[in-house]
Amino acid sequence: MKILPGWHPIVVHFPLALVVTAAILLSCARLLRTERFTSTLSTVGTWNLCLGAAAALCALGSGLAAVIGMDAGAAARQAVSVHLKWAVFTTLALVLLAVWRGAGNAQDSRPSWVFIVVLLAATAALIVTGYHGGQNVFKYGIGVQGMQRQ
Repeated sequence: MKILPGWHPIVVHFPLALVVTAAILLSCARLLRTERFTSTLSTVGTWNLCLGAAAALCALGSGLAAVIGMDAGAAARQAVSVHLKWAVFTTLALVLLAVWRGAGNAQDSRPSWVFIVVLLAATAALIVTGYHGGQNVFKYGIGVQGMQRQ
């Protein structure tokens, strides 16, 4: 019996949406010069990043639960292993970025260029993780149940 059957495909969309939005908002906060807009963009971007990091932890947990008892061939297991390595790295990076931004700075302050570069790299890693997850489904059929004909 699976702990969280079928939840991983639902949960993974939250970190993708939240982190990509955070990267856009925080990048705009860095680039714009109007103080009123940068403060709002920074605050909303910080919240999106922190929520995205928490959602990434949930996605990692539901993915690990989905792997328990997985019945797949060697090539599919290798593909899942690559996806899992990317997921662990990306989740760790996002959690560290959320702590850096959420606890290290005032949420309405403009992010530094170093932070933006690291955030964009972590966002790119998240997209690569999602790509590998999609390949697991569409190329190897991981998590897809065959429909029974009636």
